[in-house]
Amino acid sequence: MNHLQCILRAQRRLRWGPVASVYWLLLRTHRTHSSSSGATCPSVEGPQEDGAQKDFSSRLATGPTFQHFLRSAAGLQETLSSPDEEDSPPYLTVDELLGRQKKVYLETYGCQMNVNDTEIAWSILQKSGYLRTKNLQEADVILLVTCSIREKAEQTIWNRLHQLKVLKTKRPRSRGPLKIGILGCMAERLKEEILNREKMVDILAGPDAYRDLPRLLAVAESGQQAANVLLSLEETYADVMPVRTSPSATSAFVSIMRGCDNMCSYCIVPFTRGRERSRPVTSILEEVRKLSEQGLKEVTLLGQNVNSFRDNSEVQFNNAVSTNLSRGFSTNYKTKQGGLRFAHLLDQVSRIDPEMRIRFTSPHPKDFPDEVLQLIHERDNICKQIHLPAQSGSSRVLEAMRRGYSREAYVELIHHIREFIPGVSLSSDFIAGFCGETEEDHLQTVSLLQEVQYNMGFLFSYSMRQKTRAYHRLKDDVPQEVKLRRLEELITVFREEATKANKTFVGRPQLVLVEGLSKRSATDLCGRNDGNLKVIFPDVEMEDVTNSGLRVRAQPGDYVLVMITSASSQTLKGHVLCRTTLKDSSAYC
Repeated sequence: MNHLQCILRAQRRLRWGPVASVYWLLLRTHRTHSSSSGATCPSVEGPQEDGAQKDFSSRLATGPTFQHFLRSAAGLQETLSSPDEEDSPPYLTVDELLGRQKKVYLETYGCQMNVNDTEIAWSILQKSGYLRTKNLQEADVILLVTCSIREKAEQTIWNRLHQLKVLKTKRPRSRGPLKIGILGCMAERLKEEILNREKMVDILAGPDAYRDLPRLLAVAESGQQAANVLLSLEETYADVMPVRTSPSATSAFVSIMRGCDNMCSYCIVPFTRGRERSRPVTSILEEVRKLSEQGLKEVTLLGQNVNSFRDNSEVQFNNAVSTNLSRGFSTNYKTKQGGLRFAHLLDQVSRIDPEMRIRFTSPHPKDFPDEVLQLIHERDNICKQIHLPAQSGSSRVLEAMRRGYSREAYVELIHHIREFIPGVSLSSDFIAGFCGETEEDHLQTVSLLQEVQYNMGFLFSYSMRQKTRAYHRLKDDVPQEVKLRRLEELITVFREEATKANKTFVGRPQLVLVEGLSKRSATDLCGRNDGNLKVIFPDVEMEDVTNSGLRVRAQPGDYVLVMITSASSQTLKGHVLCRTTLKDSSAYC
């Protein structure tokens, strides 16, 4: 037995915590590459004799060096990425890693990426023998998938933890202790503060550590807090098939890449989700095919910077072809080359099922070369809806944000997209009150909203985040009351202009994917049109154009044609014409 195994024997007897996983990794590397195998291990109990000490020292001196582990890193990562071959940590038995039908309650906060993360985490836990529950009171484990994009999002989690504290303290001893975990971006950003401030939190798992959830929960069962918030340069969960949490859903999110390299000065994402890395195209296509086979009618391709997708997994495509950016746009990093790009992926995904709608979010305006726009224009099942986060209408503020474009370049891109894709629906993000924003800067943002007339928008006041460039180099000098006033003004203008834009749909038929009953009326159905606007219409019988003479009522997952009769900034209303297919609808829309 070698000296690394001696360390592991010692930590088992001394009950060291999750730190032992470091030695586990070293042991596995050494086990793979070391040629020595027959040495015995000195006992950790009692004093060591001089001979044994010298023997241990000599073997330590001839053991692997730091450079050895650096050289072994690639091989080690390859080994760890295969769950079928992975050993259990030496301080946990295989049985201890099993959930043994303990019930897990999952709560999701924040963006669509967190919804997908929840499905990935549940897929991993389900394979380890855990059960899912929607009843908070019967849960043995409560996991919150969290967001850190703004202070308000984090405060929501702190408040929720205080509520769960009562549940934990009142839990009967006969049921065993309730375990509470924080997953995702907040776990990554706050780490020690969560463990120290809220002693009731048992586990932390960052966005790249969901594979480690069974081990973390097993460690927590011994009464210790357990954490893994390491960011990865490679983790994409490509081999994990997410378990959709709503069996009756008509649509699904498919993560195609993780992390972000843009380093906008206000944004925490690169620090909570790490560097950009893309899934292999083959694994994405496999997941979309399975969703099609399950009858889903809409897929949204997900990523923090989804249209910068670049699959470098296949060597033959790692050529020196340069990256095409939108005209007048630049990056904060050295331009990348090679790999299978977003246009290739979008082309392949759209071919899988002509009756399945394809969307993608969230893109960056810099990554819209003409080949992507041409593809959106040509394919009937790629939705004619593009999200173009502007963040500000002031070139000066955009420069401070490190967005990589001016107002003029952004507006030129808008015109170019509308020429390429007539009738396209546009949405955007805006931040009110960024560092140094003047009243003139704010008015330029107001004028951009008026000029573009977005169909949808997501508007927020600025919330400074630690670790960001703005935190270190800029001053959050816009008073909170001014931020809120400017935000209200932006919201008012957006609603006025969106209403105007959406009224252009009145008197026109829209193809709607039915989602289910309207939340406000039991006699109405709701769904979304190609532009992702919510459409409300009466739940009545209609003609089925694919079966002449047959009259039906629309069900979730059906495509129906709806004649629009009224519009607001958020919703379209109309009366249903018929049930149809995506292919047949082109004759009407």
